[in-house]
Amino acid sequence: MSFLSPNRLRAKITPHLHWRVPFEAGVYQNSPRWSNKDLDPVPIHLRTWGGLDYWAYWTSDMLAPPLASTVSTVMSLGFTARETIPIVFFGFAICSVVITLTGKMGATYSIPFPVLVRSIFGMYGSYPAICIRAFVAAMWTAILCVQAGGFLQNCIEAIWPSFRNFPNHLSSDAGITSAGLLCFFIYWIFQTILALMPIQKLRILFLVKAVIVPPTFMALFLWGVIVTHGGGPLVTGKAKLTSSYMNTAYSALTGLNAIIGLFSSMAVNMFSKNNLAGGHQFLALPIIGTLGALTPIFVTSAHSYIWGEFEWYMPAVIEKFDSRAAQFFTGFSFMLATIGNQIAAGTYPFSNDVSGIYPKYINIFRATCFISIFCVVSTPWNIIKNAAGLLAFLSGYSCLMGPLAGVMVSDYYLIKKRKLNIYELYKDRGIYHYSHGVNWRAWAAFFVGFVPLIPGFAKSIDNGLAVGGAWKIYTFAWLFGFTMALLSYYIICTYISPITGALVDVAVLPPQKGDRSPSEEEVFEGKGDVMTREREVSAV
Repeated sequence: MSFLSPNRLRAKITPHLHWRVPFEAGVYQNSPRWSNKDLDPVPIHLRTWGGLDYWAYWTSDMLAPPLASTVSTVMSLGFTARETIPIVFFGFAICSVVITLTGKMGATYSIPFPVLVRSIFGMYGSYPAICIRAFVAAMWTAILCVQAGGFLQNCIEAIWPSFRNFPNHLSSDAGITSAGLLCFFIYWIFQTILALMPIQKLRILFLVKAVIVPPTFMALFLWGVIVTHGGGPLVTGKAKLTSSYMNTAYSALTGLNAIIGLFSSMAVNMFSKNNLAGGHQFLALPIIGTLGALTPIFVTSAHSYIWGEFEWYMPAVIEKFDSRAAQFFTGFSFMLATIGNQIAAGTYPFSNDVSGIYPKYINIFRATCFISIFCVVSTPWNIIKNAAGLLAFLSGYSCLMGPLAGVMVSDYYLIKKRKLNIYELYKDRGIYHYSHGVNWRAWAAFFVGFVPLIPGFAKSIDNGLAVGGAWKIYTFAWLFGFTMALLSYYIICTYISPITGALVDVAVLPPQKGDRSPSEEEVFEGKGDVMTREREVSAV
């Protein structure tokens, strides 16, 4: 086994034993601080995504445990299928609009999230924006480790039923049992090893996931329909609100906010690889998301029908299956789905973003090690002790993602009219340096959308807090933050402090198909017809 040979292992590990990592400058050789192969525009030959790719991606990404947990969490507010399905559809429809808008930004210029936000928040002001998005990705990765550990426990108990009697030495308020903690660490080790592999080598994993997981969702849906004879109390019954202070309207807004929150981090960094797929992306999310939501709706209803109690946590539902074979294959399928989600939507984006902050000392390998350690030290099992905990998490980070997306959309579409200079994004003292490297207008607008949501967030953690009517706007935190930040930024940049120095008359794009490639001298000097030709930047 040559890949385990001492020389090969030494060659892989030795570069990471130094403070500085091996650095390979990107195509913009005059800006090694801002340019490397992970941050440069996507090469032409890699811009291959089309409509079919987006439908396949969203099918793979949506039919996964996060969707099941979030939909069941919405139902924990007291809603039945009659209310949950419209909430899910409109939540994903709203999110798909913003994902399409932000996706067109990166698609037009073929750049990743850390580079685009330089044009909005400034070369150094972009760091907090990257950290906000990275924090959300890290928290989701940690939470999914707990759920996947639960699925692994389902598999082990199906093979060895005696594992159910594993002694528990943790207190009842720990949020996890000794058996659950053991399974968490087993899965965590396995997931970390996979995450450290280049994502290009995991194609087989994603292919297997695409083949196994959708049929599992379909089988669970059919099971829920059959055992309840077509419905069950949470499908055919009436809504019974569980909140002590929210009426139907505010409970529905809270559910809508949770659905938007599920993909709100992608609403700021889902930069597609082909700008021709925007319409497909807009349709795929609400359609696939709503159809996929039928499974957790009917499964949750079936659990209430058979065992007489509400259960939102999928590993707990699988644990009660009578068939050990069904318990094993369902747990294995959901664990496989979780691995794919963690790597594609959590670990890899986090590592790619964070490595762009200080590439001399941080690369994808080290960032992946960091997020793996974070999955343990953050004790994520305390967040998802119950449905209310997950709901608070989803709504909580919506307070950050909404204003962030609002500033991005306002800057790119309303202020800059979709016109950027790609080469200035890689210059330390270029037009996007703003004042001391920070665009204060963007952060002022961000806080206008974020600060009013803090009292409601506090009340979601401690229901006993008296915050007046502030909790009401928190029920639609993402929509409020997005709208307020968008409008505030537009007003500031139009009437108070225009950013004239960062505006360009002509959109300067990276090389496109059919263009001649600029020489190294032209790239260095900012010359060449590929930079000076005016480009039509199509509207969304």
